[in-house]
Amino acid sequence: MPTGRLSVVVTRRLPEAVETRMKELFDVRLRDDDTPMTRAELTEAVESADILVPTITDEIDANLLARAGNQLKLIANYGSGVDHIDVASARQRGILVSNTPGVSADDTADMTMALMLAVKRRIPEGLARMKEGAWAGWAPTALLGQRVHGKRLGILGMGRIGQAVAQRARAFGMQIHYHNRRRLREEIEAQYEATYWESLDQMAARMDVISINCPHTPSTFHLMNARRLKLLKKDAVLVNTSRGEVIDENALVRRLEADEIGGAGLDVFEHGNAVNPKLRELPNVVLSPHMASATQEGRLEMGEKVIINIKTFDDGHRPPDLVVPSML
Repeated sequence: MPTGRLSVVVTRRLPEAVETRMKELFDVRLRDDDTPMTRAELTEAVESADILVPTITDEIDANLLARAGNQLKLIANYGSGVDHIDVASARQRGILVSNTPGVSADDTADMTMALMLAVKRRIPEGLARMKEGAWAGWAPTALLGQRVHGKRLGILGMGRIGQAVAQRARAFGMQIHYHNRRRLREEIEAQYEATYWESLDQMAARMDVISINCPHTPSTFHLMNARRLKLLKKDAVLVNTSRGEVIDENALVRRLEADEIGGAGLDVFEHGNAVNPKLRELPNVVLSPHMASATQEGRLEMGEKVIINIKTFDDGHRPPDLVVPSML
């Protein structure tokens, strides 16, 4: 029997509280296990649902959208990044796209600092010695790392997350530099005592740490390419908590293997979970499994934003977190 409520399909398992609230508000179809939908399942979802709630693991491209039924009116993404969604094709078909911006800025900035410290202070190597029972006691020259205080931090992408990184790095006594598509207002620069570089090449060549905090777009694909990676200082550390495609991963491996870069802290990878095995072997590389935004509080807030976007749309209004092509 028709319920008169919106038909919502959720592509992955979400926190229980979020799923329960969705069940109360909508005619929702939830996942029984936490695996990505197959292409066939995604196709069936867009053919039948009024609202699709995908995640970064779902490729919502033009071919899939061409199969969408006329009833599909909103793609309410669970996450801020929408590079897995063909927003322009969706809009052409009259399908709105929303996301969950701002929720993960603090969590991602925390992880950025954690990876930076882990590489600079060789924390994984110390943990490994302790777990292996190989620690012979304190020694003046054992596991010498580098301090971050006084070092230059170059932030690539000074949006919400980049500014949250700057705030934390200043507390560690770091000097803040940034490259951005647009220069920030003078008062924001003053807040972080940040130096703007119009040339990414010039900034990259002078920094002790590079933090990548920009989205993946056609213009940022391999922004850190082989040529630009060669500009980095020999002891520079590269940290990426944004999107793996921003770095030419093979070029990065070559620089690391040649001991021409100080190290890397990576939470995201160019080919998703198909991590380059050479990265696992390098002692000056710290890898984490795309967990920068993985906090209980953050995941709940993301779910709340999804629900608000859907409910606002259902009430006949523009979703507050509507994504349009000009934003990308």
